Amino acid sequence: MAASGRQMSESQNSTQQGARSQIKIVVPDEQSMVALLGSRDELLAVVERAFNSDIHVRGNEITVTGGSEPELVAKLFGEMVTLLRKGASLTPESVERSVSMLRESGRPAEVLSHDILSSRGRTIRPKTVNQKRYVDAIDQHTVVFGIGPAGTGKTYLAMAKAVKALQEKKVNRIILTRPAVEAGERLGFLPGTLYEKIDPYLRPLYDALHDMVDPGSIPQLMQAGTIEVAPLAYMRGRTLNDSFIILDEAQNTSPEQMKMFLTRLGFGSKIVVTGDVTQVDLPSGSRSGLAVVQDILKDVEDIYFCRLSSTDVVRHRLVSDIVDAYERYDAPQAEQQRPPRRERGRR
Repeated sequence: MAASGRQMSESQNSTQQGARSQIKIVVPDEQSMVALLGSRDELLAVVERAFNSDIHVRGNEITVTGGSEPELVAKLFGEMVTLLRKGASLTPESVERSVSMLRESGRPAEVLSHDILSSRGRTIRPKTVNQKRYVDAIDQHTVVFGIGPAGTGKTYLAMAKAVKALQEKKVNRIILTRPAVEAGERLGFLPGTLYEKIDPYLRPLYDALHDMVDPGSIPQLMQAGTIEVAPLAYMRGRTLNDSFIILDEAQNTSPEQMKMFLTRLGFGSKIVVTGDVTQVDLPSGSRSGLAVVQDILKDVEDIYFCRLSSTDVVRHRLVSDIVDAYERYDAPQAEQQRPPRRERGRR
């Protein structure tokens, strides 16, 4: 723990009251209890619910009674103090995520205070342990695959790393691409010019970009070629040097398209591929390039596969529940479709 966490740990005192355990935590005097406990004690209520404990506060002393994890409660308050000291703000959602991280032996203060990019009055940070692993992998590897369900921050965090790399002059340009494939639609049947047809497929990338770059500068950056947003088909035949390249919605690539894209990698470049293998919009019977590439490149050095799950969803809490419900529904059907194993015959 940080200094504040150590001070709190040294002041803990466990006793037994009948069958109920009790632990006392002394918060450093300089710490604002309002910031720690929340307006109208809303953060305190989150902790009580998470650990099924009774928590009473008097001055800067917190008494935790009952519950099965009193030591974990003490660690949580230590992490919360550290986060506040590092300038992070606490919300009910961040406290809930901190509880999940501690139960997985993670360090919330390391994750939630890790600044990726500060832009337009806000700071972009990872919000789960897996998200922290994902952004660390982007720093450490040339090619990174971010695979997971909707809402896990795959594209958004990759975009933040790309903008940061451009600001620090580690790359000369950002290239954002995705396959122009959606369920039930084909480009030839959509109205308008080619660019008007393509624009809806690329709109999510523009939206993320507008969150991180001054919107007024984006047209100039695109005109100069510093930022390029294009469909995947436009990558063929190119060698991309000194670039940060993001392939989004990669589950909608064919194996041939995936190979074509990955072989565009040039000197001084970095590639991040994102996708969700459970949401493939390719025609029935077509193989997803994202599904196939995991077997092909699993042992290649400097390529990293980061897998995120419903626990990493950072949208509305119901999104995580929806993802889990679909996984439970799909599991028995996938088992039924699996071909029977052949018995080996004796020679």
